[in-house]
Amino acid sequence: MKLSIGIVGLPNVGKSSLFNALLQRQIADSANYPFCTIEPNVGVVEVPDKRLNTLAKIVETKKIIYPAIEFYDIAGLVKGASKGEGLGNKFLSHIKEVSAIAHVIRLFEDKNIKHVSDKINPVEDLKTIEYELILKDLETLEKQKKPKGKITKEETIFFQGVDGIKNILNKGVPGHTAKLSEKELLVAKRLNLLSFKPVIYVLNVDEEQVSDPERFVYPKLKEVGIDKTNSVVINARLENELKDYPLKERLEFLQEFNIQNIGLDKLIQKGYSILGLISFLTAGKKEVKAWTIKKGTTARSAAGVIHTDFEKGFIKADVVRYDDFVKNNGWIKARENGLVSSVGEDYIMKDGDIVEFKFNV
Repeated sequence: MKLSIGIVGLPNVGKSSLFNALLQRQIADSANYPFCTIEPNVGVVEVPDKRLNTLAKIVETKKIIYPAIEFYDIAGLVKGASKGEGLGNKFLSHIKEVSAIAHVIRLFEDKNIKHVSDKINPVEDLKTIEYELILKDLETLEKQKKPKGKITKEETIFFQGVDGIKNILNKGVPGHTAKLSEKELLVAKRLNLLSFKPVIYVLNVDEEQVSDPERFVYPKLKEVGIDKTNSVVINARLENELKDYPLKERLEFLQEFNIQNIGLDKLIQKGYSILGLISFLTAGKKEVKAWTIKKGTTARSAAGVIHTDFEKGFIKADVVRYDDFVKNNGWIKARENGLVSSVGEDYIMKDGDIVEFKFNV
């Protein structure tokens, strides 16, 4: 499945620096003035998975295929964007299709980097962006005009959902924090409403803050419900400066600031967690590959991720856990030791399952 993340935030919070650090090359302009990013920046990176390198050695293949993730960096929003302030909210259309939103919030102080409101106030910055996303969703909803005369049952359900969502948003409640009925969920998904998308808060901090976020970061955001479960702490400037160094050297330098993982890894891990995603693996002479699926996906549906024929003609799946596969150096010994299970279509896939699908078309 396609995984994509849209990067939003106020101007000069470090969105473009983060984007460049994630992609490990200079694509987005990054400068000390608002609206440096005009056209959306789009980049694709591989999702790191060390398990694939190990599998490739075992099955003796050089072809490794990682899942991909797309990042979209759009122009910064300001208060009043929905009314045309700054560059307006026209660039929000570029992230309508993303799986989740990475909301970059600035906590670092730097007199050389101007803040649009001349003060660092992460709580107010958060509320500004959420409000603009709500207004964009209301704009989308206003375009949904109920047909005159008799309407179908499906149309009735849809417009009841539209009215329900309008009531929620008009109270200033972001969609992703609201409890929704089935009708409202249907509308939010169908219209790709922005404030209803899962959010990862990217807390852009300085060297002192990143070394001890429990002390210097999270207490400032407690009132708006931001904690370790829905956020990542990143020093975007530092990671952007190190992007051209080999990974080992980057990690050694970052560990001096008590940073154990690069920003890309942290953001992807949080994205998988918030979106409820896992990976199953395939390993053979031709290639090794990781496939991204939702938690709770059945074996038949997982087969369809590889090819629709696999799902249509599904017979069974041979499954072995990653650790067992590695310990037994591949399929042959894993089968001999009874560690490979033949499962049916209703088997629920687990992260790290290595699978061979049997099908007939």
